[in-house]
Order: sequence, then structure tokens, then C-alpha cells
Amino acid sequence: MQQSPKVTIIGAGVSGLCAAIALKNAGITAQIIEAQSSLGGRVQTTLKDNLILDHGFQVLLDSYPAAQKYLDLKTLDLVKFAPGAIIYKGGKSTKVGDPTRDASFLWATAFSSIGSIKDKLKMFSLSRKLKQKSLKSIFEAKEISTLEYLKQEGFSEKIIENFFKPFYAGIFLETELSTSSRMFEFVFKMFSEGSATLPSTGIAAISIQLARQLEEGQIQLNSSASRVQGSKITMDDGTQVHSDYTIIAGQADRLIPNLPISNLQWHEVTVLYFKTNHKGFGKPIIGLVADKGTLTNNFHFLQDLFKGHDNVISVSVVKAHEHEEHELAARVRMELKEYCHIDLGEVIEVKKIKKALPNLRNINYCMESTETQLTDHIYLAGDHLSNGSLNAAMLNGEVAAQAVIDKIEGKVLVG
Repeated sequence: MQQSPKVTIIGAGVSGLCAAIALKNAGITAQIIEAQSSLGGRVQTTLKDNLILDHGFQVLLDSYPAAQKYLDLKTLDLVKFAPGAIIYKGGKSTKVGDPTRDASFLWATAFSSIGSIKDKLKMFSLSRKLKQKSLKSIFEAKEISTLEYLKQEGFSEKIIENFFKPFYAGIFLETELSTSSRMFEFVFKMFSEGSATLPSTGIAAISIQLARQLEEGQIQLNSSASRVQGSKITMDDGTQVHSDYTIIAGQADRLIPNLPISNLQWHEVTVLYFKTNHKGFGKPIIGLVADKGTLTNNFHFLQDLFKGHDNVISVSVVKAHEHEEHELAARVRMELKEYCHIDLGEVIEVKKIKKALPNLRNINYCMESTETQLTDHIYLAGDHLSNGSLNAAMLNGEVAAQAVIDKIEGKVLVG
């Protein structure tokens, strides 16, 4: 008598959920076990007194190929950010953006002081070049730092300091543009071809929609595994679970005996939510603080994003700091007043996210399915294996699932 092999996925983040969907599409039902009380991994939203508070400032680039495959973007009711930013420096502000997608940016960008006319022409030229460059070519190119890349492209120190550093600090979660040039080209291309968006109910809507593609009971929350060895999963309470194939959708070194401890480092971010009397910008757009010495990196108003939302501002701090929450809030309140002329009210929430984004030096678009297999029974998934994006999380879940499917098709267990 033939029986279906048992497949278990550890981790109900985006990668684990997409692995389960890919398996389901192949006729295989996998059980997902998740240590936390909610699914989504790093893609989380807290609803507090009718306020939408994402865990970190995250956006979905609607041009991600994997997002178009795994998500119903229309149902997510995506709110698009304007293709630009308002940059504050020295107490003054200037608006810059892509006038080819939003004509309102034309004159403001042309006459902004963030860089020279040559810099701005180079921006449009780079956009055209990367639209034509394939993803394969981007991820096969020699890796240098983003800073070195921009210098090689001929951008001035002025526009690097006034635009590229503050803007991409909010994306890469590091302030020196040390991130791989591959990642810069990929993100720049995605921005050029689409929009930065947020679901109208917060970023967690992505995880929720993925989970709804699965069967009821497939996801088991509050279930923490402590060890995976061969076809056995040992849970924190000591019970053992049999699993013919296990996909670990996260860091595996804490679960697998004798596996070298990963030296993977993570970028941190602290996001503070404040009440404010400020009415916002009138449309979804990012504010950037380009003054050196400030802790504030970027901010946006929730009332600009979400219909009927209270006046709330979300502020991201990327730079390392030693402040306690109340000290950091006071510092941010002072900076927004001094540099942006924005008064902040009481603090609603402070979220310090220590593992916000993997700090990767050598990146790829996604894993090959054959690369995801660690042992005969264990497979790996997660964005930390590639490039730290929602796109990579989805794709790496898919290819890990495909590796399991290929294995099963070549070997049917007999019971």
C-alpha cells in the first residue's frame, strides 16, 4: 500500500507559506509549524485602537515577479506611494521624483537643490538602462558596494548625500550604501517598472492572503521546534514529530545538530508612531531627513495612506543608537520640529526590530532548487539565502518546494 509522504514546513513567514502553496499546487499537503502566535514572520501589522501599525516600515513593490504570481494584487487594495520623496535639509524642503510617472514632480525636481542637472539626467538614464537590463544580467554582474557603483556611474557627492543615502538607507537599513550593487540595481529597476505600495489594511494582509490559499488546519501556531534530525522533528516540549521531508523556512543553525553556526548578521530599525496635529502631505509620499547627525531617516503619515485614519506619523530610525525608548522619542520629536517643522504628539508605539533585514554581502536572485537540499530529509528556504526581499522569500519557498516535489516523484514511500 502506497502512502503519501509527510512534509513539514518550519516557519509560517512568507517563504514558508509560498512553499506550502507550491506543494499544494502539486497535490501535496504540508503541515506548517510556527513558533509565534501569529503567521507572517517579519511581515506583521498590529491593529491598535483602529490604528494600522506595521512592524517596521515595509512596502510591497508591485513589479516583483513573485508578487504577481502568488498574490492577488487587486484584492489587496494596494495604495501606491508617489514615485518620489520630500527631502528635508537645513530646515528647508524640496520635492523630487520621477516626472515620467507623475508630472507634478517635473518642475520641483528640475529646480531642486539635491544635485546638478547632470545628476538628474543621469537618474533618468539609469532608469532607462535598468528597465532594459534583465534580472539574470543584474544578478550575474560583478558585486561592488552601492556607493562605489554610484560613483562609477558618475553621480556627484551632493546627490549621493542628499538623495541616495537617505532614500536607500530606508530600504537597505544601513547608512553607508555598503549594500551590494546587485541589490541596488534590482530595487532601482523594480521602482522604475512599478510602484511602492501598501495593502489598505497594512503589510500583514500579504501573509493573510497567502495563508488563505491553504487548507484550514495546515498552519499550527505556538508550536516551536528545537531540533530537526533526519526524519524527526523534536518540539520544545520534547515530543517528536515524524516528517519525511522538512523545509526550514528560516535560519537552520539553531535546529540542526552539528550544523556550523551561521555568522549571518542583521540590520536593525526602530519605528516610532506618534499622534500629530499635522494633516499630512495630502498624498502618500515619503519624507526624508538628509541632515548629517540626525537619527531620523524617513517618515510618512498614515492618514495619507489609509482612508479615515487618525493623524499618525511613522518615523524610522536606521542609525545605531543607545537611547532608551523615551530618550529616542524625545530626540525624534526634537528633530522633526527643528528640521521639518512638524510637531509630534504622544508616542503611540515604539517597535525596535533587531532582525529587520539580513545583512548580505553576496546575493543572488533566488536559490536553485538543487541548492535548497541540505540532507535527504531537510531543505532550506527564506529570503536570507538570497537578497532579503519579499520577492526572494516567495521564490525561495517555491524552489524549496520544487526540490521536495522532485524528490517525491522519484521516490514513493511504501507503508
